[in-house]
Amino acid sequence: MTDVQKILVVGGGIGGLCTTIALRNAGFAVDMVEKNPAWDVYGVGIIQPGNALRALDQLGLAREAVAQGHQIVGDRTWLADGQTQLADNDWPPLVEGLPPGNGITRTRLHHILQSHTLDSGADVRTGVTFTTLDDHGDGVSVKFTDGDTREYELVVGADGLYSQVRETVFPDAPAAKFTGQVCWRYNLPRIDGLEKIWVYIGATGTAGFVPLADDLMYMLTIEKPPEGQPLKLPTGGIAAVYRERLEQFGGHVAEQRELVVDDEAVVYRPVENVLVPPPWHRGRVVLIGDAAHATSPHCGQGAAQAIEDGIVLSQELTGDQSLDAALDTYMDRRYERCKMIVEGSETIGRWELDHSLPVNPTELRTEVTMAAMAPI
Repeated sequence: MTDVQKILVVGGGIGGLCTTIALRNAGFAVDMVEKNPAWDVYGVGIIQPGNALRALDQLGLAREAVAQGHQIVGDRTWLADGQTQLADNDWPPLVEGLPPGNGITRTRLHHILQSHTLDSGADVRTGVTFTTLDDHGDGVSVKFTDGDTREYELVVGADGLYSQVRETVFPDAPAAKFTGQVCWRYNLPRIDGLEKIWVYIGATGTAGFVPLADDLMYMLTIEKPPEGQPLKLPTGGIAAVYRERLEQFGGHVAEQRELVVDDEAVVYRPVENVLVPPPWHRGRVVLIGDAAHATSPHCGQGAAQAIEDGIVLSQELTGDQSLDAALDTYMDRRYERCKMIVEGSETIGRWELDHSLPVNPTELRTEVTMAAMAPI
């Protein structure tokens, strides 16, 4: 069996929190550090497809997430005019008693995961990260920014797209790369009847709506920015810029864009991804979530894959095998699945940048979504 008893999780986002809960449920002693002293989140909402709900159900959290969100039963796709429908898909429910999917605000999900992490008995420290990781074979000696030094049998890097763990332990791994697109998000009152993700394909990108609660949804746009537009925009006047970028769309998008008026409520960021080649472990350090396989949002699978990582890792660590074998099996179960999602999403993004490519984005999105529903 693995000799792991005490584990450090670096990062207090979705992946780190779910991993901590899974490890505590399996009986491991867990410390978690999060460098953000406020331990809050940035963004508007999260898409939870069926496989995300299935994973959360294994942690005992799915029903709470559904109660605080809004069901998603499939997806519909139109051209930019909002009239020409290209697809209308129903998603199969994966867990009895749960909807096929769920939309929930980032804040509500974060509070759920925070509460259960603290209740699990994990030692959580915020405003703290590591300064050095010394893997001496039998364990990892970790020095922290608060001056403390502790020993662990395993360190889990769940610290996101710009992972400090990846940079420190895997210096030859690829860094996050810009995909050529930017993403806009904005919360709005939910359109009556919005039970699916609605997607509209335009000349320079896509727009869409995702339900988050009975009275709330978010509008998103993934697009190629205009020539010369900086990747970082000043907050002042950004709502007007977003409205301008939505002018190519008709239908519901045209109606809703006039409600984009609050500069502070606009979430805008470049779309970046990363796929670390295998293995995602070196000695007694392992990467999960965006630290290993950050994806663009085209298929709504980023958070789902991070949750699945934590569950699979905890399962393998409780098995009757050595630590090296457990981490190898973790890789066997995770790599091809995550690679398919990162590369499939990136391919859709490339088509949005160049419509001459031989890609059907609607079919590919459906293919990736359905493949992700397979058991982990």
